[in-house]
Parts: sequence; structure tokens; C-alpha cells
Amino acid sequence: MSGIFRFGEDLPVRRLGLGTMGLTGPGAWGEPADRDRAVRVLRRAVELGVDLVDTADAYGPYVSEDLIAQALYPYPEGLVISTKGGLTRQGPGRWQAVGRPEYLRQCVEMSLRRLRLERIDLYHLHRIDPQVPLAEQLGVLGELRAEGKIRHIGLSEVEVDDIVRARELVPVASVQNIFSLTRQRYRDTLDHCTREGIGFIPFFPLGRGELTCSDGPLGSFAAARGMSPAQLALAWLLHQSPNVVPIPGASTRAHLEQNLGAAHLALTPAELAELGAQCSDIPARPPHEPGARTCKR
Repeated sequence: MSGIFRFGEDLPVRRLGLGTMGLTGPGAWGEPADRDRAVRVLRRAVELGVDLVDTADAYGPYVSEDLIAQALYPYPEGLVISTKGGLTRQGPGRWQAVGRPEYLRQCVEMSLRRLRLERIDLYHLHRIDPQVPLAEQLGVLGELRAEGKIRHIGLSEVEVDDIVRARELVPVASVQNIFSLTRQRYRDTLDHCTREGIGFIPFFPLGRGELTCSDGPLGSFAAARGMSPAQLALAWLLHQSPNVVPIPGASTRAHLEQNLGAAHLALTPAELAELGAQCSDIPARPPHEPGARTCKR
């Protein structure tokens, strides 16, 4: 019901995927509290028709990729696994970009091994490293694409100028930026991607928990329409552009099934405008700050 988007015009996915950072330990560090439950969430997502699973070697680190292989290999036909490389980890909630070509090549080779893949369908440079020329960072990803180890290249946390520079070096199929009702800094980036046919994958699409709470900013609006706040926040995203492919995380099967219900929701132009105005002044927690809000959904 959410429709289809084609990355690079030849890689179709349904426009509601699954993000897996939350399946690791707190601060995306270490093992989940319940590994078996994480495996069940991944398997249930595929059972329900999710065909885009997003991960990164930095989640854990390595834990999320290992979980995906454990839960889903051998992979069903049509399942797209998107992963990322170029961040090193120093502890819970701590990340540092490293874009040296030899390191990025190792990232890709090791993700292929952990995920048990011969080719990664969608591979994002997790962050542009300001200490390394962009041509070197994307150059090695272009080499790996020519070698058949990457199908499509994406970027993460970038501005329009970054995309324009990158496309002079390699084809860019996807951009993965933080974006939600309470975080719309990258609106111009989304608009650029829509015009250029580039996929836009918003991460933290439910904020840091504030958009899932029945007593939060969307609570009364959602209740009056017979939906959950999380469903409302995701439906709003799906209405922003046909290029938007949200990847909400889910730590339980119940949350997963609730999130996927957003694919069936239609919002009127008046409702979209009201939501945008209602949430424009809500302070948002910085994306990597520990301690996302927990609440009754």
C-alpha cells in the first residue's frame, strides 16, 4: 500500500523498510538484551513483506550484520540489504568517520563476509570524512562497484552540495539523512533528491521516541483518527515525496506490526499542514544523544 521506489531505477523496494540499529545494545554498542527476540523481529518483518533491511558495520559494531545473516540467510528473492561503512566506534553512542580508501575497502569486504553476500545491493558511505578527499572515498566505492561487490552507492548525512559533488564522481542512488516531523533540517536535500530521482531514506523517522508516545505531540491527533502516533508520523513521511523510504526500527514484533500499519493510512492536505504546524516548534533531542524517551505507545 505504501508503493514502490526503485533505487537506481532497477532496484525496487516497498516504501517502508526496517532499520536495525535498535536491535543492538544501548548506544548501538554490543549485543541486544535478547538476541532471540531480535532474530524473531527480523524474520517477522520479512514475513510481513518488508524487502528493505537497513544496517551498518558500525551497529554493535558488527552485531547487526551478524544478526541479519543469522535470522534471514539464505535470503529470500527480492530482499534488499542496505549497509554502510566509514565510521569507527569508540564506545556507546560514539562514532568517528574514517574515509581512507584502504579502510573503506576493508569495510565492504568484511560486510560481504558477515552478511554472506557476493554483492551488496545498496552501500552507503556512512559519513564523508573531512580529512580525506571525497574523490578518494568515493573512488574506492566506485572501484568496488566495477568489481561487482556493490550494486548501488549511497551517501549519509549530506547536504545538496555534497550530492552534486559526489555525482561528478559516481552514480548516487540513495541519500540517508535524519528526517522526521520534528527534524526537517534536510528539507532542501529531500526536494533535491525528489527532482533528481534519488532515493531518500529518513533515519530516526520517529524522532528519539517523542513521536511514538500516546501522551506526546501526536497523541491526541492520532487517537482522534484511530491510529497510533508512530503510524501517523510514518504516514506523514510517506506523503512527503514518492522518493521517501522510511526505515523505522522495532525492538518487538508488536512495534514492528504497528509501524507497518502506516502503509495503509491516507492523510489529507489539511491534515498534513496541521501536523507540520503542530510539530514545527517541538524541541528534538540530538540524534546521537543517549537516552531516547520510552513511553506507552
